[in-house]
This record gives sequence, C-alpha cells and structure tokens, in this order.
Amino acid sequence: MRPQARQRCHAALTGLAALTLALAGPFAQAAPAAETWTEVGYDRADPLTESQGLASVEVPVGSPNRYTGIGTIPLSLSARGWNHVGDPDASYDGHYVEPYQRDDGNAKMFRVQAPDGSWSEYVHTLSPGEALNNSWSAISPDGQWMLSGEWGTMNRLLVFPAPGVNPATAPSANLPQAATVHLDHAVRDVQGCDFLDADTLLCSSDDPAGTLFGITKPLLRIDLSAAPNGTADIAGRVTALRQLPLRSACSGTFEAEGIDYDRRTGTLRVIVVSPGFCVLTDSKTYRFTQG
Repeated sequence: MRPQARQRCHAALTGLAALTLALAGPFAQAAPAAETWTEVGYDRADPLTESQGLASVEVPVGSPNRYTGIGTIPLSLSARGWNHVGDPDASYDGHYVEPYQRDDGNAKMFRVQAPDGSWSEYVHTLSPGEALNNSWSAISPDGQWMLSGEWGTMNRLLVFPAPGVNPATAPSANLPQAATVHLDHAVRDVQGCDFLDADTLLCSSDDPAGTLFGITKPLLRIDLSAAPNGTADIAGRVTALRQLPLRSACSGTFEAEGIDYDRRTGTLRVIVVSPGFCVLTDSKTYRFTQG
C-alpha cells in the first residue's frame, strides 16, 4: 500500500473507532483487563453455620468474619416462617445485613445489625414479577445502596436503598426497589455477590448446566456502567473468570454458595458445599488472591 493510501486508511479507521466509542458511551470503553483469581488455600466450612454465606466486617475494628447457615437462623425468625438465610454483607461503617426468605407470602426480609449490636428488620414487598427467593445482599462501597438477585436464569439484579444505612429506610416502612441493573448476558443461580470496587461486582454462581459460559459453577465479574445511585437503571457487563474448585472425597453435585471480598487484605472467599455425605466432612471456604 502506498504511504498516502496507508495514511488515509489509518485516519479512516481511527475516525471509525472514535465514532464507535462515542456512540457506545463510556461503558463500552470500560472493558476489564484480563484478570486471574488464584486459589491460595481453604478452610473447612461447617455445614450448619457456614454453608450459606459469609462476610468480612470492618467496624468495630477486630470484628470476626460472619457466616450464615441453617444453624444461624434465630428461632424467633423461623417461627415466623423466615426459614432460609442467604449470603450476607457488611457496609464499610459496620452495618451487617442478612437476607431472609420464606416459603409463602409476597415479601422478603433483610435483618440488619448496627455497629452497636442492635438488630432491626426491613421487609420488602415483592414487585410485580419479582421472584420470592432472597439469596444474597451486597452493600455498595458508599454504604447507601444494596444489590440483590433472584434465583434461576436472570438478566437483571435489583437495587435497594441500603437498609439501616440509607436515611430513606425505616423498619416500619416497606423497603422499595429503587432501580435495576440490566445485564448484557444471562446469569443462573447466583448465590452471592460482593463489591470489588464502586462499579465492579464479583459473584458466585451455582449454575449446574454450564451452558451460559461453557463451565459449571463459575466465578463471575460484573462491570457496572456506573456506581449505583438508586435514581436510574444501570447496565452490567458479565464475564466468567473461572470455575470454582470442585474437590471432595465424594462424587456428585457440588453447591457454590456465598462470596466475600475483603478489601483490607485483597482476599476473595467463596463457600463450596460438597456432595452427599461429604457435606459434613469436607465442604470448604476457598481463598483466592488476584494475579
């Protein structure tokens, strides 16, 4: 190609690329660099008290990690029908949130412990078409917004004002859905998500089929078009990063559960429950670091 023609071609391609990015907006320019989460160890996960979810708590300083399982549900809640607890999260100021569901009714509940140790309950009446299950909660880094999801194959996440933290919430009032995250790729059976930063989520999927991303039980990354602000819907780009570890002395179906990212140490933790009898003996909380 002659130099003049090469220059004209280069200019045309550069202009086309700039036009494409301008039309697509800033979200199209935010493609994540390739990343790797490497397993660095694991701990045994107790099947009664560490089989649903986990959260690192920063405030008060020195707080232990928190876990949920069927054995952590208070009798007072199970007596009222709240018989399933999902993957919890904690805000950076120390509010700890557990998601609950029941087998009947038209509501889900978020139980909040304040840094002073007091508990309160925030009930959300289901929106039209909203699934009953309440598998997880993820508090935005600014503490004002909470994301949650629905079971099955879904193309969205739900945004709520963070109960107990956002001043627009009160235990005596319905906790309303504020916005929606529209995903560019379907996800299936998401068991937990946590914020990596203000506009990035890491999620654990219990997908048993592997037809969405080519692997079962994937670790997912969701890049948001903006940090949640509760006033407008946002977009989410989904990437499958790797398959979660599936190791046990028993063969059968594993269950990926909750997820936690501790920004103080850069450690990602995910619970994977072992199949069959080994649920009692070698279910694990795996630890990962980036790179």
